[in-house]
Amino acid sequence: MGFVIGIAVVAAIVTVPALVLWQVMRGRRDLGTSPAERATFETLHTASLAGPPLRAGLTADGAERASRHLRRLLGSPALAITDGERLLVYDGEGEHHAGEAFGHARATLEDGRTQVLSISCDLLDCPVRQAVVVPLTTDDRVVGTLAAYGQHASAGLVRAAQEVAGWVDSQLELAELDQSRTLLMEAEVRALRAQISPHFIYNSLTTIASFVRTDPERARELLLEFADFTRYSFRRHGEFTTLAEELRSIDRYLILERARFGDQLQVTLRIAPEVLPVAVPFLCLQPLVENAVRHGLESKDGVGRISITAEDAGAECRISVEDDGLGMDPDRLRRILAGEIVPAGGVGLANVDLRLRQVYGDEYGLVVETGRGAGTKVNVRLPKYHPGVSAR
Repeated sequence: MGFVIGIAVVAAIVTVPALVLWQVMRGRRDLGTSPAERATFETLHTASLAGPPLRAGLTADGAERASRHLRRLLGSPALAITDGERLLVYDGEGEHHAGEAFGHARATLEDGRTQVLSISCDLLDCPVRQAVVVPLTTDDRVVGTLAAYGQHASAGLVRAAQEVAGWVDSQLELAELDQSRTLLMEAEVRALRAQISPHFIYNSLTTIASFVRTDPERARELLLEFADFTRYSFRRHGEFTTLAEELRSIDRYLILERARFGDQLQVTLRIAPEVLPVAVPFLCLQPLVENAVRHGLESKDGVGRISITAEDAGAECRISVEDDGLGMDPDRLRRILAGEIVPAGGVGLANVDLRLRQVYGDEYGLVVETGRGAGTKVNVRLPKYHPGVSAR
């Protein structure tokens, strides 16, 4: 096969510089002893603690866990966070004002402007006399407020509240990106299920039906394999699974296909046991095998061969699915993977490539070797460990 195609897909990846903050904290002795350097470190460290709780979005739990750190950034006696409908948390002194906090936020929720309010209180020693209420926004929408309470609403406190609110906004936008990414991946998995299921279900049931009279025990075994395969393919939880589980499902798929093709379909597996526990995106390999059967071998005369290999490559797992079928014109394949055309058989390869790039980065997209009459080999590289990737 003389053609190798790497798929170029534009991907936007936004990450919190947690590694940078960790390196700063790890090397804190090198920051020096000046007050400015210490203040810089303390600010970065406090921000790093406040960030993770907000990555789930503007929730009561996230606001409560982040509030203490945000209050330290502001240096204010008390802080309140609301969403558009309720108070999420009041943290600090003057808790008897907590019941008034959503009322303090109402004007800012309505017009999106920073408000400076005077707070009346009969307690002489109460530190809450004024409040700076700042909007929290995502995509130019006001989704909540942050209020800093203190004795005086100085220009410095107003500026600090606005800067902290801006930082919170960035965390909420990251949370929305994370949610969008999750929803997109779920939609792509649903697209794969919709594509795989009708064709496969029809052929499998037709094959099982052909054995009902001639070999009832064989029909029963195939029906159980079919049930296990569909149960796995239509499961509703988890973006990731183990390579072992994915291969087990592929084995069930191939048992059903071999029942249909008989000796015309031959399969070879070479799997290193070290890579079986590796977490992989759900349904990232089965479409590659189905593509090899449907587009590589179904129209081929004589015996068709598929080889599935998974190798241990240090920090990576390298997987290949190869067939000796009809192959494909490289330019047509390039257009399919770029999304320019959608073949009658569906969007399996393009879908898998896009999901791999979204999870691991552009360097981990599919690499396909093919040519007319030369068969097809699809190569997949996966890191054994990657942040956010877990089969649990």
